[in-house]
Parts: sequence; C-alpha cells; structure tokens
Amino acid sequence: MAKTDLFEAPDYYLIDELLTEEHKLVRNSVRDWVKKEVSPIIEDYAQRAEFPKHLVKGLGEIGAFGPTIPVQYGGGGMDYISYGLIMQEVERGDSGIRSTASVQGSLVMWPIYAYGSEAQRNKYLPKLASGEFMGCFGLTEPNHGSNPSGMLTNYKEDGDHVILNGAKMWISNAPFADIAVVWAKNEEGKIKGIIVERGMEGFTTPETHNKWSLRASATGELVFDNVRVPKENILPNVEGLKGPLGCLNQARYGIAWGAMGAAMDCYDTALRYSKERIQFDRPIGGFQLQQKKLAEMITEITKGQLLNWRLGVLKSEDRATAAQISMAKRNSVEVALNTAREARQMLGGMGITGEYPIMRHMMNLESVVTYEGTHDIHLLITGMDVTGLNAFK
Repeated sequence: MAKTDLFEAPDYYLIDELLTEEHKLVRNSVRDWVKKEVSPIIEDYAQRAEFPKHLVKGLGEIGAFGPTIPVQYGGGGMDYISYGLIMQEVERGDSGIRSTASVQGSLVMWPIYAYGSEAQRNKYLPKLASGEFMGCFGLTEPNHGSNPSGMLTNYKEDGDHVILNGAKMWISNAPFADIAVVWAKNEEGKIKGIIVERGMEGFTTPETHNKWSLRASATGELVFDNVRVPKENILPNVEGLKGPLGCLNQARYGIAWGAMGAAMDCYDTALRYSKERIQFDRPIGGFQLQQKKLAEMITEITKGQLLNWRLGVLKSEDRATAAQISMAKRNSVEVALNTAREARQMLGGMGITGEYPIMRHMMNLESVVTYEGTHDIHLLITGMDVTGLNAFK
C-alpha cells in the first residue's frame, strides 16, 4: 500500500523570505504534484528498474520541461530561481525523474532555442515542452567522457544531407526519445550539433540494463550507422565545444538545486524517524551522536540553499559563470551524498529498505556525482578558476 508523503521542507534561515510569491506558487504546485504522483509509486518503479512513462504528461503540465524557454515556444518563460525550485522538488521525489526533465529542458530544448534556427524552434520546442516529443542529448562516448573533445562520432556531406556515424553511451531518455541532439565532428573536425529523429534508417537506441542507480530512469546508447540526416537539422548558430558545454551549464545549474532536494528529503526522513524511534526508553533523537548528525545535515543543507539562491539570482541576471555553476553542482551533490549516508545510518536496518526513500536517493546520487562533469572534474574547474593554471593537461 502506498504511504502518505509527509515531507516538510527545512528552511532554517528563512530563505522563503528571499523568494517572490510566484516562486513559492511554482514550488508548491510542483511539491504537491510530486507528493500525489511520484512518491506513492516511485519505490515500486525503482525496484523494477522501470521508468514511469505516465509521468511525462504531468511533467509537461507542471512546467518541468524548459521552464525558462520563452512562452512563444511553449516554455514557461520563468526566471532561473523558478527553474531551480522545480528541479529541487522533482529530485526530492527522485533523481531519475529529475534527470528526465533536466535532459528535456536543458540539453534538448535549450540548445534548439539557443543555437537553432527559427524553423527548428517552431518545429520542436512546443512539442518538447508539452511532453508530446521526448528528447535526449548525445555527447558522452564509450571512450570519451570527461574529455569530450576526443569524440569520434562524425558526419560527411552528401548533397542536401549528411551521413552520420558513431556511438554515444550513458544517454538518459535514449530508449524512448523521439529526437536526439547529437554532437559530432564535421569533415573539418569541427564539433556541430545535429538533430536526429527516431525512425531515421541506421539510428538505434539500445537500452542499458543492470544499473544499481537511477533505476527509475531510462538510460541507453545512441548508435549511428550511416544515418542520412537532412542538413536543415544541423544547429546553425554554434560551433565547437562551447555548444555542448553551454548546454551542460544549464543542466548543472538544475542539478545544483535538484541534489539539494534529495538532501532535504533524506534529512526530513531522518529527523522524523529520530523522534519516533525509541531505544533505551527514549527517542533516538535525544542522543548526542544523532543530534550531531542532524545538526551537521541541516547546516550543510542551509549553506547549499543559500549558495543555490545566490546562483539563481546571478543566472537570472545572466551573470553566473560556468565555474560558479560547477562549484554549486559539486557542493550540492556532495552535501546530498553525505546527508543520505548519515541518514541511512540513523535509520539502521530500516534505512536499506524501500519503506523509506534514503537508500534509493543514495544510489541515485552515485550517478549524479558522476554525470554532467564528475566530482573531481568540477574540483579542477574551481582550481583552474582561482589559480589561472590548467591542471587538465
């Protein structure tokens, strides 16, 4: 039987006072949707390693696909704090569901909006915003993860088409995506974005199985075997790595907020448990070691909330740097993982069961700490930013 979602968001520093009424309205509507539609079913889908496809329509309705994309293209026309709050609430439900939304909004809709032609925007964005079309983002390759510049996927000219060859892996949404925004090298070795549609001959999306993490999210490969793509599907307004890296900045920003949502859920679960679980004739929340855990969790969550809020202000003013986004992504995921691990210990044996969300969050976050730039790569981005010295080479 599905349990009632009792989540109450921690707000130790009254950060709600920094939000507008619209921000709170957006957040609360998404929170209510997650409590009603995601929480009751997510453990079951995660246990079965199945993506709950029926949630796609609802994600579109709550504005989780492309919240910052202008209204004329079907987006929400919102600011970046609203976008962050939506991601926070969706990932509070499950990282895999947030991944589905992040990919759609930041990695598919955003590049079509930012780098695409007007015809491409009008053709794809409204259907992506509603969830009628689902998309995926092809950058990572079997032999090129943290070093995307080494990609082998390429295309050659063929009249008014190009012939695309190569493979991408670890692609969220790949198994069911209608379109893929793929990054490939042209004959001059320059990286370009190209929109590949399902049904194009030679384009397949085998699913990745046996994951212990993001089990309620669909992951797969993109394989291109002499795929003929019309030249009109090439994104005209960007060239080089700045194209995909610009998309990743959008996604990393969403992850910074999203991972904090997972941390908040683990903290809230542990806090409630600590008041109810009796050992040695009193609630375990009355013991010093348990209070230490809770005090450290809420301190780190509060710091992360403030970091995200300030980043949201800068992002809405178009002043946030890629390095600032990296810092927030890395910090939020680290805080979330540490919170999940401490919360799991507080729940003892119950912490490993699907009766509570903590172990699922913990396993999901092991993916979140790796994708969109690993923990170590983001550390080096900050290191390079403060020293001016490149440690990557």
